[in-house]
Amino acid sequence: MQRRVRRAVGLVVALTVTSLAALSGAPGGATPVAAAAPTVGFAGRTWTVKTSSGAVGPGPNVFAAANVTVDLNGKLHLKIAKRNNRWTSAEVVLNASLGYGTYAWTLGSNVSNLDAQAVLGLFTWNDDPAYNHREIDFEASRWGRKNDVTNAQWVVQPYDTAGNLTRFTIGSSVPTVVRFTWSPTSIVFQTVVGGTVINQRTYTGADIPRPGGENARMNLWLYQGKAPLNKATVEVVLNTFSFTPLA
Repeated sequence: MQRRVRRAVGLVVALTVTSLAALSGAPGGATPVAAAAPTVGFAGRTWTVKTSSGAVGPGPNVFAAANVTVDLNGKLHLKIAKRNNRWTSAEVVLNASLGYGTYAWTLGSNVSNLDAQAVLGLFTWNDDPAYNHREIDFEASRWGRKNDVTNAQWVVQPYDTAGNLTRFTIGSSVPTVVRFTWSPTSIVFQTVVGGTVINQRTYTGADIPRPGGENARMNLWLYQGKAPLNKATVEVVLNTFSFTPLA
C-alpha cells in the first residue's frame, strides 16, 4: 500500500485507512499450542512457548523454542533464526485469560527498521473462532515491501472490514510502549514515549469482541514464510508486559 505520510513529533504518524487496507498484509492470526510445550517466565507471568515440527500459521512458519529466551534482566527476546537449514520463528502465549482491560508492552528494540519480511505481533487470540478469534492486534511490519514508509498497524478483526485496520509509522525511539484498552464499547490504541501519548486511535465499530478464553500473545515471524530479505537473524526485545483490568 502506498500513501502519503504526515509526520508527527518525529516518531509516530497515524494514517486514515482506505479501501486498500488489505494490501498492507493480512494480520497473522495464530494456531493452537500443544499442551506439553515448554514455558518461560516473563513480566511475572507464565507463557507457553509455541513449537512446531512443520510449517503452521501464521505465515506459515516453523516455530522453535530456541528462539525464545529471557535474559538476566528479565527481558524477553524473540528471534527469527535459521536452524537446521530452515528459517524458524518465535511465539509465546500467556497461560491466563485476562479479558477487558489495558494490555501494554514496552519495546526494548527499535522495530521501525525490522527486516521487511518480519512481523512482530502483540495481540489477543482465542482458538475458538467466535468473535473473529477475539483477535486485537498491534503489528510492526512492512509485509515484504522494504520501501513502505508505514511500518506498523493496529487491527480489530476482521482486518478487511472498512475502519478495522489503521496503518501508521512508528519511530525508532526506545523504550516505547504500545498498548490498547479493550472495553465493551471501544478499543483505544496508543503509542507512548516517556509517559506521553504520542499517537492514539479509538475504535467503536461493530467488531469489538466480547471476552472469553482469549490469551495475550507475542510473536515474531516471517510474512508468507519467506526468508528475511537480508538473510540474517532478526531479534526483538520486549522489556515488559502489563495488564490493568477495567476499573
